[in-house]
Amino acid sequence: MDEHVTSVPDSVSDKTLLILDDDAAFRTRLGRALAARGFVVSAVATVNEAHDVARMNPPAFAVLDMRLEDGSGLDVVDEIHKNRPDCRVVMLTGYGNIATAVAAVKAGAVDYLAKPADADDVAKALLAQTGELPEPPENPMSADRVRWEHIQRVYELCGHNVSETARRLNMHRRTLQRILAKRAPR
Repeated sequence: MDEHVTSVPDSVSDKTLLILDDDAAFRTRLGRALAARGFVVSAVATVNEAHDVARMNPPAFAVLDMRLEDGSGLDVVDEIHKNRPDCRVVMLTGYGNIATAVAAVKAGAVDYLAKPADADDVAKALLAQTGELPEPPENPMSADRVRWEHIQRVYELCGHNVSETARRLNMHRRTLQRILAKRAPR
């Protein structure tokens, strides 16, 4: 395991939390922020490490990245629910789209948040009552950022083939190349 932070739980009796994300800086920041909110955090970087935590010490809560170098956070949801059916799972991804949100909910996630999600949004999603609608995010992604994320997702699904991505997005190839060369908008 990459990091283990312990904190005293408050209103909920078991606030064990598994964080799975391959971005070390994000994982550490989120782990510290949620530990400060009373969660007992186990932070890991790989699907295999998450499977080990799910088997040996099933958490009450989990925050899982959708796309990792060694697989998908969706693969971990089943393992967690086998060992702890009441675990509340929130999926995170840098590629927010309807298809992946539906896949996450079908797999057993209670919510789905697009990165960059802040610790308050994650905590609200984890602790929300079943059926309770979450509040809209304080800092939602801009329309330009959503467009950029969608283009990046299609580009990745097309195996980083610019011509195929441009065809699927009904966009000129040079326009797509200019967009891909720029930094992500805020």
